[in-house]
Amino acid sequence: AGVIKMVGALRHGVLPRTLHAEVPSAEVDWSAGAVGLLQEQREWSAQEGRTRRAGVSSFGVSGTNAHVIVEEPPAVETPAVEDSTAPALPAIPWVLSARNEDALAAQAENLVSFVQDRPEAGLLDVGYSLAVSRARFERRAVVVGGSYEELVERLVRG
Repeated sequence: AGVIKMVGALRHGVLPRTLHAEVPSAEVDWSAGAVGLLQEQREWSAQEGRTRRAGVSSFGVSGTNAHVIVEEPPAVETPAVEDSTAPALPAIPWVLSARNEDALAAQAENLVSFVQDRPEAGLLDVGYSLAVSRARFERRAVVVGGSYEELVERLVRG
């Protein structure tokens, strides 16, 4: 659980507050370094030239101890893809599938919400994902359009 928590902290850039240790131990000289208990969560942003790392220790009832250092992965630069590299298509199909008519209508509503919340999602990417990564059921529908507005309008109309 501690490893999952620290991976989440790295991903979201937030250090969680220290749990179950509200009072610093008197056995540690806290003034000797830059270490302390976090009383409140705080921002943990990446700094140029510094890798974020976290130590996770786990102590089991049976006496088993585990100590892990979690480190953020190196930054990977992804080349920007220009819209001109993708072929201009007059229309893109979005395929939906469900077990019955009500579920098909619900799928359409979910898709409308999804694309409205993510305007950066590419038309081709959404169409491809719908076609190859979704289960195929008895009821199917396809909307075809050349823009988000057109596809969403056709989804809403049913």
